[in-house]
Amino acid sequence: MGQFVNLTSQDGFVVPAWVAQPDGAPQGAVVVLQEIFGVNSHIRAVADRLAARGYVAVAPATFARVRPDVELGYSEADMREGSGLKAAVEALPGDGVLPDIQAAIDHAAERSGGKVGIVGFCWGGLLTWRSACSLRGLSAAVCYYGGGMTSPDETARQPQVPVLAHFGQRDHWISVESVQAFARAHPEVQVHVYEADHGFNCDQRGSYDEASALVARDRTLAFFSRHLG
Repeated sequence: MGQFVNLTSQDGFVVPAWVAQPDGAPQGAVVVLQEIFGVNSHIRAVADRLAARGYVAVAPATFARVRPDVELGYSEADMREGSGLKAAVEALPGDGVLPDIQAAIDHAAERSGGKVGIVGFCWGGLLTWRSACSLRGLSAAVCYYGGGMTSPDETARQPQVPVLAHFGQRDHWISVESVQAFARAHPEVQVHVYEADHGFNCDQRGSYDEASALVARDRTLAFFSRHLG
């Protein structure tokens, strides 16, 4: 359903993005932000499913500034490699990859002619939170187990659009205490905690939890329908 296209950031950097277009007239658009495993088959499938729901979906390769064409699996070796790539991106000067995400938002708006939401998973959940707080052209944001977004520095940010956040009760990367503190600091954010582990939405991971994933999916789609319609 989708294909890779090249987008151009404000500094001239060319970032590849997987773009999935709905069959009929779009009802809006959603930018999809990858985990630490690249725009792999899972992220492309997420984008394609959003397109099947009527949204233009744009998934930028947020590792492109440090390494092109990253597509990892979910083994321990893949996790180590992805963590290293994430660290390299986080160490980039200035706004890092936010200009690339802005290019994806702008492309999504142009392709759809409607409002744009954003959804991200793991590291992409953190980038989604930052995008909701600082980028232009968004109408809604959904964060799935955003690694680091419940830290004090990230909690201090202020979202400019409605935000929905999903977390796992058994997530050993994100403590329940930090999620509770985040929720207290941001009563305007819809925070849901599931009886699940980190990565519960990804059906290619051992931590996949179908029941939690389906509930989170329905909440996400309803949230986008309300704010992007």
